[in-house]
Amino acid sequence: MKQNQELNRRQWLGHAAGAAALLVGASPLGASAAEPWPTKPVKIVVPFNAGGATDTVARVIGEKLSARLGQPVLVDNKGGAAGILGTDAVAKAAPDGYTLVLSLSTSLLINQFLYTKMPYNPQRDLALVSLIAVAPTVLVVNASLPVSNGAELMAYMAKNKGKLSYGSWGVGSQAHLAGAHMSQAQDAEMSHVAYKGEAPMLQDLIGGQIQMAFASALGAKPHIETGKLKAIGVTGEQRMTVLPNVPTLPEQGLKDEVYRTSGWVGMAAPAKTPVDIVQKISSEVRAVCALPDVKERIASMGFMAVGNTPEQFGTFYKREYPVWERLVKQSGAQLD
Repeated sequence: MKQNQELNRRQWLGHAAGAAALLVGASPLGASAAEPWPTKPVKIVVPFNAGGATDTVARVIGEKLSARLGQPVLVDNKGGAAGILGTDAVAKAAPDGYTLVLSLSTSLLINQFLYTKMPYNPQRDLALVSLIAVAPTVLVVNASLPVSNGAELMAYMAKNKGKLSYGSWGVGSQAHLAGAHMSQAQDAEMSHVAYKGEAPMLQDLIGGQIQMAFASALGAKPHIETGKLKAIGVTGEQRMTVLPNVPTLPEQGLKDEVYRTSGWVGMAAPAKTPVDIVQKISSEVRAVCALPDVKERIASMGFMAVGNTPEQFGTFYKREYPVWERLVKQSGAQLD
């Protein structure tokens, strides 16, 4: 069984980046909708509770899509099991373009490495529509740490082997995987402390119970501005609009692909959704993501709006896949 699964995965990853196969399960180009789309309300499932950043992005996108499509676009929150429940509901929905998922890289990519048993397979059961936004994180440290940049932090970690702790908002989260990699790369033997959410993690970081963490810009910015935390750098290739004076980690010489990688928010449809519908949705989403007010709203949350084609999303996904697979294996994280 494992050999078959690995063979299937390698075959999928071996497809040409720009090929239609990277729609990940969409019906072939010859297949089309039986009637014009849309003729009724469209539902965007967010596999997390209402009020979070992903939910906010979905509502911003949904409102603009509704105006463009002439149909209501409803946001349906189906939280639970790290995004698995809501994403699975979409994977099993009718492939007609009326049920979509807008979710994080967690449920669309990373969970398949963290769980040995998943009710859906992202490559088999979902068709990629568009990468909505990338979500860099900011590496922050307790204000008392005698470091101010990436090089100083790495040196400090090496000199204090086994004495430091880093936090995350849960086992298998981006904060956990990036922190584990940082610790192993520096042979720092840092302890990992997992919290039930980012807020308690940041409070303990401010209090000195842990020394460093990767955090969202939205959560960390107020504490950076008051001097309670020090920002070392941000992940990804570009500085954040909300933290323009904080350099990226790659800018500081941390060239490892882990520091170039960010979390992200993407949209997908059930597999076998006709390609003409997938392309139509993607075209509309790209137009929405390009609107100045949408870009500004997404930027205010510490994200960067993208909006791309299914083929471009497929290429991006293919590049991200081995990075997160390696990080999960390296960390030893397992959630079932």
